[in-house]
Amino acid sequence: MHYVTRRETFNAAHKLALPDWSDERNRDVFGKCANENWHGHNYDLRITVAGTPDPVTGFVMDAKVLSQIIKREVVDILDHSNLNLDVDWFRDRLPTTENLTTAIWERLEGAVNESNAKLYRVRLYETENIYADYYGPAGRP
Repeated sequence: MHYVTRRETFNAAHKLALPDWSDERNRDVFGKCANENWHGHNYDLRITVAGTPDPVTGFVMDAKVLSQIIKREVVDILDHSNLNLDVDWFRDRLPTTENLTTAIWERLEGAVNESNAKLYRVRLYETENIYADYYGPAGRP
């Protein structure tokens, strides 16, 4: 089994705050992320696919095709957006890094799995010090 990872980036703003909570409670739980004026990140996205290389091309999946899928399904939607206000994926859930990885998986899984490869991991860096990995609903294979 081989694993191929494609890196893409996007910039987005968000706020972590639950509407049913007081401002004080949101600040206690989410800290600066609950800032009423929002805040942004330069996200670094790593998508890993797994499979057996094609005997003719040697590719698990054409990296250019993978990039096109990621841009169409994720980056073009999230880049320079307010995740809370502009992205339907977050109407009913907070745009935490963990929830972003799940939503990104949901957006990519079908398109990637139409190829010879299978989506293996979504890794999203919110900052250089914080990232989340998601291996799908079944967990890491």
